[in-house]
Amino acid sequence: MPRINFDVECDHITTDAIGKPGQRVFYLHAYEDKRTITIIIEKAQLISLAIGIEQFLAQVSQQYPDLEEASGDYVEDVMRINPPVDPLFRAGEIGLGYDKDRDRVVVFAKELITEEQDPEEASQIRFWATRTQLRQLARWGQEVSQRGRPICPQCGQPMEPTGHFCPKKNGHLH
Repeated sequence: MPRINFDVECDHITTDAIGKPGQRVFYLHAYEDKRTITIIIEKAQLISLAIGIEQFLAQVSQQYPDLEEASGDYVEDVMRINPPVDPLFRAGEIGLGYDKDRDRVVVFAKELITEEQDPEEASQIRFWATRTQLRQLARWGQEVSQRGRPICPQCGQPMEPTGHFCPKKNGHLH
């Protein structure tokens, strides 16, 4: 039986990173009425989610051409989260779905579990949001993910402020 298993009807959903580049923690953060729900995600999950949302919304628009286009315009001050945050869990799996009858997209997140834990005990949350809310999340998420350490154009790895050992420049294979 999952520890946490509920649906969130998002009034607002966003993502952000808190901390210095190289030590940032990424969050998925939603508001429902006066309740705030936060989970920890990885930078790679944020990048994949942002790309996945754009691709998913393109598929939804293609499948349902009568739907109004979702706007990706956002206000940065509205999209930021402010510490302290109290995450419920660290996400292991993140996925997307669409409910045509409600015209809502769901971002479902399942808790990262250890090998010793029973997969049935993993917490789950479903964030229900409008297509516009998710397009804003995707666009803002792309911005947030690019604000960290610069990426090496040779190897694609983050570069540290103190220097970067690039395997491609040194002839190493990876």
